[in-house]
Amino acid sequence: MATGELTKRVDESELGYGEALTSSGRVSAAKMYEPEAPTSPFTTRQLARLDEALTFASRETGLDFSLYLGELGTDSRSAAEKLHSTTANPANSVLIAVSPGEKLIEIVTGKTAHVRLPDRGCKLAVASMVASFKEGDLVRGLVNGLANALRMLSDQAGPAPR
Repeated sequence: MATGELTKRVDESELGYGEALTSSGRVSAAKMYEPEAPTSPFTTRQLARLDEALTFASRETGLDFSLYLGELGTDSRSAAEKLHSTTANPANSVLIAVSPGEKLIEIVTGKTAHVRLPDRGCKLAVASMVASFKEGDLVRGLVNGLANALRMLSDQAGPAPR
């Protein structure tokens, strides 16, 4: 004990849950560690719906659909193409990049995917998403709009070649 340090005697009956009196007379307290839940604008149910829509579109068409949600920057097309190039099989991939803050949507198709999914089909899917966003609820618009767009894109691409 340092000079001038005051100590208060603690009776073991005063200890709370998870507290113990050490042999030196100090109180040791165990506290439950609860990490903060990751913050997301989406509920678990909405994320599951988006995942289901992506999985269904990929299975139905044989194309690899992926979604990017975030800022794209001043050259949004170039940023989306760069993201698309990082997919496992870019030639067979379709990336839907949505930047809500910038009010941008980019759909990038690989060489193989573009044959089955022309620009006209992609433009219809974008129009469907924009209509959902205009209803005012961005999160619901994203979930509903993307699910509808994925359905439209998979219908447009047709079934996977056998």
